[in-house]
Amino acid sequence: MGEPSLTGVVVVVVVLAAATAFGWWRKRRDGRFRPLDASADHLAPASDSVALAALGVRPGVVTLVQFSAPVCAPCRATRRVLEEARGTVEGIALVEVDVEERLDLARELDVWRTPTVLIVDAAGRIVQRASGVPAKDEIIAAVTPLLAGARR
Repeated sequence: MGEPSLTGVVVVVVVLAAATAFGWWRKRRDGRFRPLDASADHLAPASDSVALAALGVRPGVVTLVQFSAPVCAPCRATRRVLEEARGTVEGIALVEVDVEERLDLARELDVWRTPTVLIVDAAGRIVQRASGVPAKDEIIAAVTPLLAGARR
C-alpha cells in the first residue's frame, strides 16, 4: 500500500469540516423558538385553525402544542419542561400530539421532526415553533406577552 493521495486527504478534511459545521448549526438551532411569518403560504391561518381545532386547541386560550412519538427520548424531556412552564405560568394549555396517530395533521402543520412545539396565541394562530427541547425560561418569555394580550 502506498501513501494516501492528496485528493483523499482533502476529501476527508472537507467532509469533517462540513459535518462539524452542520453539528454546530443544529446545536445552535435546536430547542430555540422561531417567530413565524404569518404571510407564508404554508401558515395560512384558516387551514391552521382547522388542524389545531382537530387537535383540541381551544379558541381564546394560549396553547403549547407538542408533537411527539413514543420512541422519542427528547420528547419526554420536552413534556417535562412544558409541564413545568405550565405550572409556573397561569393560563396556558398544553396539548400533546402523537405523530403516529395524527400524521396527517403533523404534515399539514409542517411538522417533520419530534419533538416540535408550537405556540398558539389566543386568536388561534401559530406564532412560534421550536424543534428539539426548549428551555423553560424561553417558553415563559414567549407566552407571557401572549397572555397579557389574551387577558384584555
